[in-house]
Amino acid sequence: MKQLWSKEKEIEFFIESRKFATPEQLFYVSDDKRYFAYWPKSYKGEKATLQSRNSLIGSFTEKYSVDLLQDFASKHNWFSVQGVVCEEIGLTQQSSADVAICKSKDIVQKAENILIIFEVKMSIVWNWELKLNKRKEEVICLGDFKSHQGNPGLLRSDSMLKAIGKSINIRVSDFAASPIPIIVLGNTPIMASYFKKVDFLKNAGIIHGFWSINPEPLDNNGENIKRTDNNGFIRMDSYSELEESLDKLISEPKEFFSSMKSKKELGRIIEIANKESDIEKKAEKFLELVRK
Repeated sequence: MKQLWSKEKEIEFFIESRKFATPEQLFYVSDDKRYFAYWPKSYKGEKATLQSRNSLIGSFTEKYSVDLLQDFASKHNWFSVQGVVCEEIGLTQQSSADVAICKSKDIVQKAENILIIFEVKMSIVWNWELKLNKRKEEVICLGDFKSHQGNPGLLRSDSMLKAIGKSINIRVSDFAASPIPIIVLGNTPIMASYFKKVDFLKNAGIIHGFWSINPEPLDNNGENIKRTDNNGFIRMDSYSELEESLDKLISEPKEFFSSMKSKKELGRIIEIANKESDIEKKAEKFLELVRK
C-alpha cells in the first residue's frame, strides 16, 4: 500500500536531490556555516533568500503524487498522468495540470477524458540540518513547522491564492470543464483565515477540496485541524481514507454552474425546466438555460 507524506519522504527528497544539487541549492547557510532547510526561530544572524529549491521540491512532489494516485487510477483502468495539457479548459504547456487522472496516459488530453485534476501545493514541512561529515552526509530533523520561521505548503497565502486562481481559470475557460472535480493536494494544514473560504469554494463547486496527505505534520501529536465544517479542507490520515475520498468524488457525476441573473429570470428558467419529464432532464434543461 502507498505511503502518505512523512519525514522519511523528505529525507528521500534531500538524498535524491544531493545527487545533482549543491548544499547551497537545497539549504540556507547560516553565519556559522550550518545548513538549514528553514531558518530556526531562534536564528538571529544574516539571512539570504533561497529560490533554487522550489523547482526541485515541486518536481519531486508532483512525481510523488502521480505515483501515490496510480493504484487508485489503475483500479478503474485509468491513468495517473503528470503535466496534462488541455487547451480547451485552460491547461496549456505553460500552465498544465500538475497531475490528472485520465482515461488514457497521454499528456495532451481531451476534456471528456480528464476525470480529476490535482493542483499540487507541497513543500518541505519539517526543519532539517545537513551535516557534512567526512565519511557521509546526514540530514537531521530539527523540529516541525512550528520550530522554524517559514510557512510551508498550504500555510502560505500565495500557495492558496495561486491554487484558487488556477482553478477559477479552468472553470471559466469552457463548459467542458464543468464536470471535472479539482482537488488541491497539500502536505500541511491551512491557516484559520482560510477555513470559511475553502468551505465556500467547495460549496460553490469551484474546488472540490483542499486535501493534506500528511497525517502527522506536527511532532508529539501536536494539535492540527482534521477538517473544516463543510469538508473544504480534509487531512487524510491513511491511504485507505484517501482512496475512499476519491471513490466518493467520482461516485456520481456532478456539474459546476454559476450565474448572476435576476430572480424573475431565474424563476422563468426553473418554470421551463420543471416541464421536463424526469429529474435528470429537468437538471439538463436548467443548465442549458442558465448558461445562455
